Amino acid sequence: MSRPEAKTEPKMLEALICPVTRNQLTYDAEKQELVSKNAKLAFPIRNGIPVMLIDEARQL
Repeated sequence: MSRPEAKTEPKMLEALICPVTRNQLTYDAEKQELVSKNAKLAFPIRNGIPVMLIDEARQL
């Protein structure tokens, strides 16, 4: 049985901050990532849930 893909709420994402710099994140809908320009990291969004772990972030 397949699960429908979870939707990401842009308003909810606005409340999240970078765990490294404590600055705002930018939502990249195409890549499903939250980007911290100051930390040069991109945090993935999996099944509609932001993964805010530094170890899971992609280096920019």
